[in-house]
Amino acid sequence: MKILDIMRSRRSVRTFDGNVLRPEDAEKIIAFAEQTETPYGIPIVWKLLDAKKDGLSSPVIIGTDAYIAGKMRKVPRAEEAFGYAFEKIVLFAESLGIGTTWIAGTMDRAAFEKAMELADGEVMPCVSPLGYPAKKMSLRESMMRKGIKADTRMKFWDLFFDGSFDKPLAEEKAGKLAEALEGVRLAPSAVNKQPWRVVVCGDKAHFYEKRSKGYVTPDGWDVQKIDMGIALCHFDLAAQECGPEVSLEICDPGIPCPEDTVYTATFVIK
Repeated sequence: MKILDIMRSRRSVRTFDGNVLRPEDAEKIIAFAEQTETPYGIPIVWKLLDAKKDGLSSPVIIGTDAYIAGKMRKVPRAEEAFGYAFEKIVLFAESLGIGTTWIAGTMDRAAFEKAMELADGEVMPCVSPLGYPAKKMSLRESMMRKGIKADTRMKFWDLFFDGSFDKPLAEEKAGKLAEALEGVRLAPSAVNKQPWRVVVCGDKAHFYEKRSKGYVTPDGWDVQKIDMGIALCHFDLAAQECGPEVSLEICDPGIPCPEDTVYTATFVIK
C-alpha cells in the first residue's frame, strides 16, 4: 500500500480479537523500531511489553496483552522526536494489519515506567497496544471515538496557508506539496485537536503549533509537541513517496503568528 493509503486506513484500535501477537510480527515491529531515526538525532530505546508478565493495565484496552513503549532522555525537542519516531512505528504496524492506539494517560503509568526501567532524567511519553483488531468495537471505544469526533479532520484551508496566516492555501494551489500536506491533515492527535498549522513560503513549509490550554505539564512537557512530531512524520513520509525531496531545519522565519501559535520547524523543498 502507498503511505497515504496507510494513513487513511489507520485508526486507533482499543478492542482486539484476543489472539496473541504472532512472534514473527513482534520481531518485525521491534526490528523496525530499533532502526527508526528522527530528524533530531535523539536516541529512543524501544521495548515490547507483556501486560500479564509485567503487571500492566489500561482500562480502555480489551483483547491484547502486547504493548510497545519507548523511553528517552528529556532534552530539547524530545517531544517532537518521539512523536515522529512512534508514528513511523504505528504506520508500519498498520501495514502489517496490526492495530495500535496512542496512550499517554489512560494506563497504570507507574507500572509501565517500572517495566521500562526508567532512569532519572528519562521519560516514557506514550505507549501503544499491539494486536489484531476485533471485528466490532466495544461500546466504550465507540463512545470515545464519537466524543472526540475521531473520524473527522479540519479542512485543508483551515490548516495550511500561503505566505502568511492571513491567506489560506487552497488545495488546488498547493502544487507538488498537495499530497505531503494531505498527509499532515490525516495525522492523529491527542483528543483530535489537530494543533498543526503550516505556512508555505516559496521553497519552504513552516510548521507551527496552535496551542490549546491544558496540554503543558508544570515541568514544561508539551503533549501537543508530540502531535507536531506526528505531523512532521506524515509530511516527510508522504514527500518521500510522492515527491518532492525535503529536508528539516530549525530556522524561525519570523512570520507574524495568531495568538497561542508558536514555531516548530521548517521543511526545505529541494
